[in-house]
Amino acid sequence: MLRPQMTETSLSLPSRLWLFWVAAFRILFDGRYAARVAALAEVGSEPEALSEPPPMAAAPPQPESSAEDGALQLLALLQREGRFVDFIQQDVTTFSDQDVGAAARLVHEGCRKALHTHARVVAVRSEAEGARVSLPQPSAEVKLVGNVAGSAPFRGVLRHRGWKATELKLPKLVGAHDPKILAQAELELS
Repeated sequence: MLRPQMTETSLSLPSRLWLFWVAAFRILFDGRYAARVAALAEVGSEPEALSEPPPMAAAPPQPESSAEDGALQLLALLQREGRFVDFIQQDVTTFSDQDVGAAARLVHEGCRKALHTHARVVAVRSEAEGARVSLPQPSAEVKLVGNVAGSAPFRGVLRHRGWKATELKLPKLVGAHDPKILAQAELELS
């Protein structure tokens, strides 16, 4: 599995993009991990706080499908509707900006359709981006950026409205389907 290269000061943009996708899917489908990330965001801890919790005395029974299966299923839906994996796996450095833009438009349209079909995603904040906002108390839904000092209430400019999933409807897996197969290879017979 591809792992981002860590440095003492920061991660490169490609590493941050990879980490974003991995963390987003894991947060979406692993409630315990999401709770640890939320706690980390509230206290401003170091990344070590995300390490696995100590083992419990008795492990709960494992469900038939795992959170990983759900993440893989969503990735497969994005591939089927928008050719997302094909686009990300393609080395676009040799293509013109116009060709990349045209491909991105098709990928966007298909992935948007898949998202709207299987999830309900709403803005965290209702105000328009650029609006002046007052936050009476710290919140797991709002990340403070810029000159963060002092205590609540916090006042600033809303730079991003944020997104949250309020509903997710993935199709039930049937039979011996392998969720790790995001898209089958196609062999045209002659």
